[in-house]
Amino acid sequence: MVDLIHVHGSHNHFYILDQTTLQTPLTQDELVALAQRFCQKNDFWPGADGVLVVDEPTHPGPLGKMTVINADGSIASMCGNGLRTVARYLSEKMGQKEFTVETAEADLRVSRATDFAEGVPAFSVEISPVLFNKEAFPFDHLGFDKIVNEKLPVINDHLSFTTIAVPNPHLISFVENDQDLNETLGEIGQRLNSENPYFPDGVNVNFAKILGPNKLFVRTFERGVGFTNACGTGMSATSFAFALIHPEQVNLKQPISVYNPGGMVKTNVHPDAEHPWIELIGNATFLDKASFDESDLHQAKLEESNFTTTKTDEETAYQAFVESL
Repeated sequence: MVDLIHVHGSHNHFYILDQTTLQTPLTQDELVALAQRFCQKNDFWPGADGVLVVDEPTHPGPLGKMTVINADGSIASMCGNGLRTVARYLSEKMGQKEFTVETAEADLRVSRATDFAEGVPAFSVEISPVLFNKEAFPFDHLGFDKIVNEKLPVINDHLSFTTIAVPNPHLISFVENDQDLNETLGEIGQRLNSENPYFPDGVNVNFAKILGPNKLFVRTFERGVGFTNACGTGMSATSFAFALIHPEQVNLKQPISVYNPGGMVKTNVHPDAEHPWIELIGNATFLDKASFDESDLHQAKLEESNFTTTKTDEETAYQAFVESL
């Protein structure tokens, strides 16, 4: 039997599939089919935002390699909320508290952090590289090679935008009202993740409200998913934009508290000239594990009768933490 571990970071839900436990790893096509089938919710299956695939690293150093497959089958460059849960998985499997994980763009540092609350384990992960050049997205027909707090009339008539890739591409705007935080965000997110001349590969769209010094609320329309409870790289990129555009509101010696529809994380912005990066700290909650025959995973077979589930009680502790915020 093979386990799919149902996890979440700030209620950004995933299934972890450790391919090192399989007799035969799934092919790329099989992994895409698995994500498209298993991320859909039905009466007996909760669904998720994506699948986190753990493989052996391709070079010495990292404890493992993480590949992120979105619910629609597309491949993400990185996932901050997902990386925290993979970090916990590898930490417990390998007995290490500080190490690196290979991702599509870089080996990223991760470490065990202080629990957010009793029964709410937390991990710290590196979010990098931080890129502004339009080729990193890509974007075009916007009149800029780098966009920092600029008006983009072809996208919206009153908001200003910033583009940061970490390496997932993010379009960021600081807003003041719920109309923009909901309806405007949804309209722009849907438009820029359909066929369009500005972001041909789509883009994650993040709208943020400044709640006070070192304090934000961020909502994200995620490429390949839609509205999510939280996006780790989105909250990280938005924190970097917060420090860049509103330096009077940010003390870089203190963490930024970033609230989201799924809870709260903390970020530390490091705008180093040679290697800018963001530290993302948040929960890594394990909800349950579902055990399948390996052949069923190769076939993306999901039926009420072909798996058994073992639950944890970690969600109760996480909900108590959220209610305390």
